[in-house]
Amino acid sequence: MLEKPISDYSHEEAAAVIGGLRAQLIQYAQAYYTADAPVVEDSVYDAQYRDLQLLEQAFPDLVTPDSPTQQVGGAVLSDFTKIIHEIPMLSMGDVFSEAELAQFDQRIVAAIDQPSEYSVELKIDGLAISLRYEQGKLVEGSTRGNGTIGEDVTDNLRTIQTIPQQLAEPIDLEVRGECYMPKVSFEKLNEARDREGLPVFANPRNAAAGSLRQLDSKVTAQRQLDTLMYTIVNAQQYGITTQAQALTQLQDWGFHVTPGSIVAQDLETVHDFIDQSVKQRDQLPYGIDGVVLKVNDLNLQQKLGNTVKVPRWEIAYKFPPEEAETIVRDIEWTVGRTGVVTPTVVMDPVQLAGTTVARATLHNADMLQDKDVRLLDTVKLHKAGDIIPEVSEVVLSKRPTDSVVYQIPTQCPSCGADLVHLEDEVALRCINPMCPAQVKEGLTHFASRNAMDIDGMGPKIIGQLYDRQLVKDVADLYGLTAADLAQLDKFKEKSINNLLTAIRNSKNNSAERLLFGLGIRNVGAKAARLLLAHFGNLTKLMAADPEEISEIKTIGQTIVDSLQAYFANEQMQELIQELADAGVNLDYLGPVETEATPDNYFKDKTVVLTGKLNDFTRPELTERLTELGAKVTGSVSKKTDLLIAGEDAGSKLTKAQSLSIQIIDEATAKQYLNEVKE
Repeated sequence: MLEKPISDYSHEEAAAVIGGLRAQLIQYAQAYYTADAPVVEDSVYDAQYRDLQLLEQAFPDLVTPDSPTQQVGGAVLSDFTKIIHEIPMLSMGDVFSEAELAQFDQRIVAAIDQPSEYSVELKIDGLAISLRYEQGKLVEGSTRGNGTIGEDVTDNLRTIQTIPQQLAEPIDLEVRGECYMPKVSFEKLNEARDREGLPVFANPRNAAAGSLRQLDSKVTAQRQLDTLMYTIVNAQQYGITTQAQALTQLQDWGFHVTPGSIVAQDLETVHDFIDQSVKQRDQLPYGIDGVVLKVNDLNLQQKLGNTVKVPRWEIAYKFPPEEAETIVRDIEWTVGRTGVVTPTVVMDPVQLAGTTVARATLHNADMLQDKDVRLLDTVKLHKAGDIIPEVSEVVLSKRPTDSVVYQIPTQCPSCGADLVHLEDEVALRCINPMCPAQVKEGLTHFASRNAMDIDGMGPKIIGQLYDRQLVKDVADLYGLTAADLAQLDKFKEKSINNLLTAIRNSKNNSAERLLFGLGIRNVGAKAARLLLAHFGNLTKLMAADPEEISEIKTIGQTIVDSLQAYFANEQMQELIQELADAGVNLDYLGPVETEATPDNYFKDKTVVLTGKLNDFTRPELTERLTELGAKVTGSVSKKTDLLIAGEDAGSKLTKAQSLSIQIIDEATAKQYLNEVKE
């Protein structure tokens, strides 16, 4: 908030404050739009942005083209092809009170000289996208970027199932809307990232942006994004005259649109819609941060036009952040797999956004210090992205008089080793490789589904094995006996046999699972697969020169440095030798490169699977076909060479027949597969 009323600022004072606000907002915007890693809550950004607007309105000669009030969105990342938006994708203006909403309505009425009718829609907390179709076929998808130039993310958008790849009508069309991450997908993603020792996303919007800006569309596909469309560019050429008609037409074309939109003749109806939206906000599968009003008549929209940044005919009413107050009782510190020590505030339970909250992460020690959270403080809580409980601020007026500054720990809460900041990181780390907490987390990661996939070996079992001194590292897992497992709580003969079988089976995994399971910093599942596919086995990778490793596409210097540091450690060399001695496979068993694939029926063909399969699961057959040089896709198009049709095949079979695409059944496909084996 500004320190004094606008009228009390001199020109010199205003210039100084404006300069500071611009620098701060540019930093916030870069973190939010470009890095997809916000450093402050939306409400903080909105408040400072509003202060800048008010000062610039009072001192218009101080407005400059590079001011955040004159910019749309963020920078275009250099990794993507640039797409020019022939019609700019503008931002929306924001209001934060019913009084400001009434002022917007008064401006509209004065401009068109009549009462206005509004299309009222939920404001989805995602990122704006544009989809362009030619003759009904999706040919281009892009982000908003800076409003004039966006990023080409066509391949990534094709992975989103709710986006039609082919329209029923052969029309040229551009539609715009929002790409978002459902709340369930967001929770699963952050849980997975946390298990892998990766930083979690602050909210679903930034998770969606980070997922859509992946250079590997397979990663995007795994993130389970979704879309809601709301704009038809040049809608009048399709006989559409209102925004409400546009939403109906979008649905008819097969797009998903925001449910529950209404047409309002007055602000009373708008206020009722806002109240209802706030009540249902927690039950929605996606995040919303407000309600959007759009002049319903498209001809009036054109008459009202735009400013340099925003349309004059629409406005976003932003919900105030839902907050609750509670008292801090304790601050717990947990140690992750990579040694990062994270503070969690333990509080009196309180109802917030439909759930009971008693714990909230502070992410790192710096945030704890910046917010100056202390024991017995009264704090305000909100939910970031309507999901993750976070401490907004301390209520200083309620701080006890005998309060003392909370002391950040200097020793690891698990092993007692000194905690350090590495390479100017924000994170506080324990660098003791034998730290019990890290060892347990590392063992759990090693046994996890995406690593060695040892079914039945979860955190509780790992904890018992470690605490009973039955294992000290991952190699010890392969020396466990039935007598060892019999010492565990509630472990009988069946449980013992099942776990021993799972451990034994994991020895046969392809080596990229082992490399990922070792938990080398910065080496994720994708990087592990690329590395092992290139070198063939773990031993060759360990002996490789840094230059040879860095030649692999998408393997950067950070990963190279991590590998070199890990493999140079004598303890790690001994660990890998112990694993090899225990019979754990070190060879890459995954799909080979197409060039090395022998000639076969499926090689170089684009294949689609449909219907129920009896002899294969869908992933099994996909992997087998990929090994043979085929490209397996999810939808039928003119580029499809072959359709493998199981029982009860539906629309894909019909479409393949209409395009005269070759079709075989599962039995025939199996015959061709057997020929390759022979």
